[in-house]
Parts: sequence; structure tokens; C-alpha cells
Amino acid sequence: MEAKTLGCEQSTPKKQQQAITDKMRSIHEHIEIIAALFSGLLILTAWLLENNISNGWWVTLHLSAFIIGGYAKAKEGILETIHHKDLNVELLMIIAAIGAAAIGYWTEGAILIFIFALSGALETYTMNKSSREISSLMQIQPEEAVRITGGNEELVPVSELQPGDSIFVRASERIPADGRIVKGATAIDESAISGESVPVSKTNNHDVFAGTMALDGSITVQITKPASETLFQKIIQLVQDAQDEKSPSQLFIERFEGIYVKVVLAVVAAMMFLPTLIFGWPLSESIYRAMILLVVASPCALVASIMPATLSAISNSAKRGVLFKGGVHLENLSNMNTVAFDKTGTLTNGKPVVTEFLTLPGDNREDIMTAAAAIENESTHPLALAITEHAKKQTDMSSIRVQEATTKSGKGVTAVINGITWTIGKASFVGDEQASLFHNGVAERLAGEGKTVIFVKANEKIVGLYALKDTIRTDTKKMIQALKRQGIHTIMLTGDNEQTASAVANESGVDEFRSECLPGEKVDHIKDLRQTYKYVAMVGDGINDAPALASADSGIAMGEGTDVALETADVVLMKNELPKITKALRLSSRMNRVIKQNIIFSLTVIAVLIISNFTQLLDMPLGVIGHEGSTILVILNGLRLLK
Repeated sequence: MEAKTLGCEQSTPKKQQQAITDKMRSIHEHIEIIAALFSGLLILTAWLLENNISNGWWVTLHLSAFIIGGYAKAKEGILETIHHKDLNVELLMIIAAIGAAAIGYWTEGAILIFIFALSGALETYTMNKSSREISSLMQIQPEEAVRITGGNEELVPVSELQPGDSIFVRASERIPADGRIVKGATAIDESAISGESVPVSKTNNHDVFAGTMALDGSITVQITKPASETLFQKIIQLVQDAQDEKSPSQLFIERFEGIYVKVVLAVVAAMMFLPTLIFGWPLSESIYRAMILLVVASPCALVASIMPATLSAISNSAKRGVLFKGGVHLENLSNMNTVAFDKTGTLTNGKPVVTEFLTLPGDNREDIMTAAAAIENESTHPLALAITEHAKKQTDMSSIRVQEATTKSGKGVTAVINGITWTIGKASFVGDEQASLFHNGVAERLAGEGKTVIFVKANEKIVGLYALKDTIRTDTKKMIQALKRQGIHTIMLTGDNEQTASAVANESGVDEFRSECLPGEKVDHIKDLRQTYKYVAMVGDGINDAPALASADSGIAMGEGTDVALETADVVLMKNELPKITKALRLSSRMNRVIKQNIIFSLTVIAVLIISNFTQLLDMPLGVIGHEGSTILVILNGLRLLK
């Protein structure tokens, strides 16, 4: 209790310090837009007072607008030019503004700086918006936890928690680390992990994740992962990596930008004198048209066509439980026309369940079920766990005393209950001939459906049969049908035998399947598919899927899969929700569509403005508004992807 009180005393200064930090960060994030708007205010003031102030004050107001509005972009342009030893758009726009002022167009040059600064502030807002998604995620995870040691509670930093520690989480508190419930039950809000708003009910032996919230019950959780390795931390790292990685389109635009800026400057230099020499234009007109060309030919809108849209789409998908490890993967996903799926844990739930339990007429069904479950309760084998779980819902086996339990690895188990020797296992373990005759040979039909058949024998007579199957996920069929409607070919790659694979393939609706695949063979199949189809994605969750995930054009990992699969994949589906594949496809297509719209629009505007300038139909104010207005429009169009 003393530790808790101390923690509370320290929390107030910490909160105050956090509030000050947040306020300073907010001011810093908005400094660009504040500078841009103040620059615009100075221009408006100069325009309104033009006839009431001296020329010196009028020029001073415009110079102030230049410096305040253009400082950030000028600094960025100069530093990038020095660092990359190449010209860039920022430097080009500063030269254009200075050039406009040099020929007497102070207001137009200042407006150019104002709108350019405003468009830059919007682009910064997009990046800050993505960063805020990360910051909000980081703030969700608690910094302290109540650790239970020797029956006592103590408040400790989350970073000190180790696997095996037990922590206490009250109702309405966030869970500080990944673990497993060992006491209590609660509904958990997992929206921070999965993007889904519906709470999930959890009790003993259920896994819980850092950053999620216990809503209506207190629980004791045993830590399973260090704080640095939680699913929550992986989400944060994945999103950060995604924001840093640029798409092919973005890389092309950046390479194109340097060449284009040099061409524009060369043409502008020629434009200052050639029209006078060739067409007899006055020198002042040639220089004026050259300055307009410098403004309208700058590829600001083209440069801003991609990054805001990409960052917006990555942030959007992250909030909804689909994590892309970079813009390249988001951009390429819409090219997918074939998807290969692992079976176990991907198309299916990953654990067997009892689908049928058959006994002979006249036998006591409940007694047989109870005895079998009590014996299997001694084992941790997945089939044994499924049989036990099936019985728990229908009978009480707590009073059953199991004696002389003996497990035959890979075959079955024998035990004695009340003097009766029970044998549970495969047909070969209980007797092939008797097993084949049980219930008129039903075992063969069940095996043909891809089910595992387990017999229950009391002394010398088979009295029961369990059929078990790794059932497909409830959303598998829906997802496969959605992919097919988009013309995408689906294939299942599994290590299971052909009979089981065929049954799951038929039930899920995939177009084809490959059975008995070792990890290396999955890679071979992926390579073959890439020879036949344009773009192949692989969806998996296990260590054995990692090579295939790496070999595919896009590797998509299930969020609850192994660490190796998560690290290898290009895309991660949190909470194993397969329909989010189709949502990610739609987002990828939408993003690419927005980028194409932006590029076509920006190039069209540049072309129209250049032609209008050469035909002397365009003046400086319209050139500034047309060029910088198009930049703002493409950024706003990209921001639509946040919704």
C-alpha cells in the first residue's frame, strides 16, 4: 500500500510535466502554419494600407512576409541542396519569389511565399498526423504496473516486468504488458490492437495484450513477454518503419525533381533574353515572362502528389488493424492477382475441435464422454485438449479418479477407472478390424472429410468415436469469395495430407491446393506461381511459412502468428482477421487512384500555365494562384485517405 501511495504522489508532477511537454510539442508542430498565416496577415496589411503608408514601410511589410513565411522552406531548401548536392523545389520557389520582387512584383512574390509556405505547412501536418498516431499509441501503454510478489502488491515500472511475473489489473485500467489471465474474468477493449470496437470477453488461460483495457472486471495476469517485445511495441515499430520507407513512385519523383529543376532554371535563363532577340519582345517583358515561368513550371504539386497520400493511407490502415511496413508494399498490393494461403492458423483456427461424438445404442453416452475426458485431461496434446474441452461443456469429471495412465507416443493412451481399462487412440491402437466395423464403418467417411478419428475402448469393446477437425475460420469463406469477385486466384499450400487438404479447400472455396508441402516446397510453389501470374501474395502465420512469405511479392502475416512470420512479412493483419486483406486491397487501389489523380492534375495545370505564359495570357498573380493553388489541392486530396 505504501508503494501505491508513493506512486500517486509522484503522478501529479509527472502529469503536469507531460501537459507542458504536450503543449510545447503542439506549438512546435503548428509553427509552420502559424508563420504562413502571419505572413499572409502582413501581406493583407500592406495591401490595405498601401495608400496610407510610405513606400519604405510598404516594402518592409513585404520583406517581413518574405522572411517569416519563407524562412522554413528556404532553410530546408538550402540544407537539402548542400546535403544532396542537388537543386530542389524549395530553392526554386525562393528564387522565383526573389525574382518577382526584383522586377517590382513585391506583392506577387510575397503571395507566392505565403501560399508555398501554407502548402508546406499542410504537408507537415500530414506527417505530424501520422506521427501523432504513433504518439497516441505510445501514450496508451501504461508506464507502471502493480506487481504481485509474495502476496504483496507493489507499483513498478513496466520496463522491470519479466516473463513469469504476476500483475494485478483493475477494471477500467489498461493492461501494461502481454500475458495470460490466471485469475478473474473481464471484457477487454482491444481496439488499440485490432481496430475493432466490440469488447472481447476473456477469462482464465486467455491471452491479453499491452495497451488493451479491462472494462468490467479485475484480473491477475502472468507476464509472457518483456515490455520491449510486446505485440503493442511491434505495432509501433512497424508503423514507424512504414513511414520511413518510400514507395517506388515517391523515389522516382524525387529523382525526377532534381533533373526537372535544372531544366526549368536553364529554360528560364534562356527565356530572359531569347524572346527579345527572336520575337522582339521588350527586355522587361522577357524577364517578366521568365519569372512567371519560374513560378508556374516548378513541380511543387507534382512533388506533393504522393507522400501525403501515402502517409495518410498508412495511418488509416494502422488504425484499422492492417500494418504496412512501407509505402512500397501499400502501393504494390493493388497489383496482386494471386494469393497463396497457409492452412493451419490462417484459413483455419489452428486447433482441432470435436465435430462428432458417436456411441453405440444402449451405452451410457455421458459416462463414456466423462471417462474419456478425465483420461485425456492428463495430456497436453491438442487432440486431448479438444476432447477435454468438449466434455467440460456437457459433464462434470472432477470426481473421476484416473489410475495407471500410460501414454503411447503417437498412438494413444490407456488408463484404469473403477476397474475398467480404457484405451483411447487411433484405429491401429484399439484394433483395426473392430474399428472399421464400428457404426457401420463411419470412420472411413469421417476420415474422407479431412477429420481425425479417435476411438474409445472399454476393456475389449469399442464404445465411442470422436471426430476432430481444425475448423475453418468463420470469415474465411467470405474473404475467399470477395477475392474471387475481384478476379484474384486463390491457392492453399499446406503440409497436411491430400485428403485433409482437399476437404479444407472444398469448404473454404479456394481455387486449388497443394498438399504435403515442406517449407522449401512452399517456396518452390511460390516461385512457380510468380512465373505464371503477375503478382503473388502469400498469407501465413508460422515459422514454416517465413521462407514463402519472403519469396512472395507481398508477404502477409497473421498478427497472432510467430515472431519470425511477423518480421518477415510486408503486411501484418492484427487479430488474424482475413477480410482485412480485401480492405487493404481496396485501400491500396484507392491510394494509387488518388496518386494518379494528383499527378495528372498537377502536370495538366503546369502545362496549361506554361502555354498561357508563352501566349502572354497569364500574369504573375494568376500564375502564383494557379500554381500554388494546385499544390494545396493535391495535398488536400491526399488527406482524404485519412478517412
